[in-house]
Amino acid sequence: MDTNPEQGSLLDAAQQAELTSDPAARIEALRREIEHHTYLYYALDAPTISDAAFDSLMRELRALEQAHPELIDPSSPTQRVGGSVSDQFTAVRHEVRMYSLDNAMNLEELDGWMERIAEEFGTLPPLDCELKIDGSSIALTYENGLLVRAATRGDGTTGEDVTANVRTIADVPLRLRTEALSGLTHPEGTIELRGEVYMPRRSFEKLNLAAEANGKAPFANPRNAAAGSLRQKDPLITKGRDLSTFIYAVADERALKTTTQWGLLEWLREAGFHVNPDVRLCTTAQEVREFCEEALAHRADLPYEIDGVVVKVNEFALQTQAGFTSRAPRWAIAFKFPPEEKTTLLRDITVQVGRTGVLTPVAELAPVSVAGSTVARATLHNLDEVHRKDVRIGDTVIVRKAGDVIPEVLGPIAELRPADALPWQMPTHCPSCGSRVVQEEGEVAVRCISIDCPAQSLERLLHWASRGALDIDGMGEEIVGRLVETGRMSDVADYYSLDEEELALLDMGRVSKDGSPIRLGKTMAAKLIAAINESRQRPFARVLFGLGIRHVGKTTAEAIVSVFPSVEQLVAADEAALVAVDGVGPKVARGIHEFFRTPDNVQVIERLRAAGVCLADTTASAAEGPQPLAGLTFVLTGSLTESGMTRDEAGDALKALGAKVSGSVSKKTSYVVAGEAAGSKLTKAESLGVPVLSERDLLTLLQTGELPAEQ
Repeated sequence: MDTNPEQGSLLDAAQQAELTSDPAARIEALRREIEHHTYLYYALDAPTISDAAFDSLMRELRALEQAHPELIDPSSPTQRVGGSVSDQFTAVRHEVRMYSLDNAMNLEELDGWMERIAEEFGTLPPLDCELKIDGSSIALTYENGLLVRAATRGDGTTGEDVTANVRTIADVPLRLRTEALSGLTHPEGTIELRGEVYMPRRSFEKLNLAAEANGKAPFANPRNAAAGSLRQKDPLITKGRDLSTFIYAVADERALKTTTQWGLLEWLREAGFHVNPDVRLCTTAQEVREFCEEALAHRADLPYEIDGVVVKVNEFALQTQAGFTSRAPRWAIAFKFPPEEKTTLLRDITVQVGRTGVLTPVAELAPVSVAGSTVARATLHNLDEVHRKDVRIGDTVIVRKAGDVIPEVLGPIAELRPADALPWQMPTHCPSCGSRVVQEEGEVAVRCISIDCPAQSLERLLHWASRGALDIDGMGEEIVGRLVETGRMSDVADYYSLDEEELALLDMGRVSKDGSPIRLGKTMAAKLIAAINESRQRPFARVLFGLGIRHVGKTTAEAIVSVFPSVEQLVAADEAALVAVDGVGPKVARGIHEFFRTPDNVQVIERLRAAGVCLADTTASAAEGPQPLAGLTFVLTGSLTESGMTRDEAGDALKALGAKVSGSVSKKTSYVVAGEAAGSKLTKAESLGVPVLSERDLLTLLQTGELPAEQ
C-alpha cells in the first residue's frame, strides 16, 4: 500500500466501538474494510490509507481470528496462505477450452486480419486493443462469489490445480465485491475468469539477485519465473515471489449481463480484479495500428514485460458469429512485437571447449538488458560465422534474443568500429590443455582431440548429469567444476565413488564473512548422493547417450539400444551391423566402433558396471503389454510444456505404446505432433502430406491408444 492520508474508511469511530463487543461482527467488518482497501489499491490504483494503517487492520483481524478460530473463513484476507506443502498438482478440466491466439508478425498481417473481419461483417466493427502480457495463463473459478479454484492453462482443455498458490497473490480477490454481483446473470452460480499471472520487472531483478547470491542459476526471463513460481509445491515460496495478475476474459460470456469485451473489463474492475489500464476501444484500422505502434515504442517503460498487442472484436455476439478454428478464435489476433534489439560493446571473443572437443567462439559483451534479462555472453557458433558477420573485438554490436530466449549477435555497426580492430582468428592450440587443434576436411568445427583435455572432462561430466542423460539433480557446473579442480573427478565413473561425508566437506572456492572456507554442506551432499544412487537405474539408452559418443544423440541412442539391448552386444557389433540400425550412418557407426575399442573407455564402462549402473535394456518385459502404435513413427515439434509434458516425456509415452519417435520428418513419418510455435518440421510435414496431430489429439491418443478419426 502506498502512503496516503488516512481516509476512506468504511467505519466511523462509533461503529467500531459498537462492534468491539461482538467478535463475529467485528471480524466481518474488518474483512470488508480490508477488501475495500485492497480493491482501491489494486483495481483502482488509488489507495486511501498508509501501509501502517493497512497492516494494523490485518493484525487486528488475525488476533480476533486466533482468539475465535470457529469464525475463520477460507475467504478471509488472512487465509491467503494456508494448508500444507503439495506433493503434486491435480488435473482440472476447464469449463470452456482456453484457446491459443493466431499471430500477426507485422502490421501488414494485422491489416490482413482486419480486412477479413471487415469483409465478414460488412464493415470493421469496434475492436478492443489490450497489451499482451508476457506471463503464465490462469483460470479462476468463483462459486457464490468465492474463489474455489485456480488452474493453469495446461493443454487448453485440462490444466493443473494451483489454487493454494494463487491465493497468495495479493491482487486476486478471494471473493467478488458485492457491488459487482448484480452484473452476473446468476449471482449465486459459477463463473470462470481468465487472465495472466506475471512477475513485475523489479521482482524479477530481486529474485535473480537472490539466486546469484545463493549460487543458483538465474531465471532466463520474467515469463519463466512466473510460470515456475506458480507451480511451487510450497505456497509460501510463491508468496515470496511477488507475483501479480491482469484479468481480461470470461470463459462463458453468458455468465455476465454485459454484451461487450469493453463492458467485461469494466465489470472486472468493479469486481475487484487487477485490470490493465492500457486498453483502447478502436473504431478504425488506423487507430488499431497507432495503438500497436505506441505499445511497441513504450514497452521498455512498463513495469512488466509485454510481447505484443491482442486485438479483439468487441461485441460478444459478433465473436460468437465469427467462431473458432481448431486452434484459435477467429475474432481475435495477437500482434507480435519483433525481437527486441539493443547495441552494446563486444569486449572480447573467448573460446569454449565442448565435451566433444569442439572450440566455440563466445562473444563477451558489456552487459545489456534484452527482452527482460541481462545479456553478457552470446555464442558465435564457429569461425565461419564470426567471419560471415565480420564481428571484431571492440565493435559496437547489435544484440537480440532469438525467439526472445537465446542471445544472438546480429552484427557490428561498422561506422563505430575502432581503427585498430582486426579480424578474429581461432587459436591454433586448445585454450584448456594447450594441444594443437584440428579441422577435419568438410567440417566447419575446429576440434581439440586430446583425451586429457580438462575442459572436455568437465563438459562430459556435466552432460552425464544432465536431465536427458542420467539426470543427477543438483550436479551443476559449480559443484562439478570444483570436483574436477580438486582432482576428485575426471570421468563419469567417478560419480559413483563419491561419498556423502566427502561431498559435505567440499571446498566451494569461496569464503564466508569471517574468512573461513564455504563448504558444500551435509544437506546438499545428502541430496546429491541420493540423486547419484537414483541414476544407477536410468535406462541403458540414457546411459549410452550420457557417454557422450560423438554423433550419438538421445534418439540415436534409443534406436541403437532397440537393436543391441546390452553393452556386450553393442561392443561385439561391427560397423556394418551398426549402419543397419535406422538412423545410424557410416560416420556414427565409426564413432561408436572406435569408442568401444578405446582402452580408457572400456575401463570406464567396467567401472560403471561395478558401480551398478544399468548397461542393458530392462524394458523388454514391459513392452509385452498392448502396443497399439507398433509400426508407427512420430515426430514431435513445438512446445508441449503447456500440457505438463516435455517433448522427451511425450516421446517416452508414445514409445510405451509401441511407437518409434524420430527427430526428423520424412515420407516414412506416420504422424507429426505439433505443439505451440511449431516450426520447420510442421512445414515439411504439410508439404509431404504427413498427418498432423494437435496436443489434444496426442493426449487422447496416450489415454486411449486410438488415433483420431480422419477429418
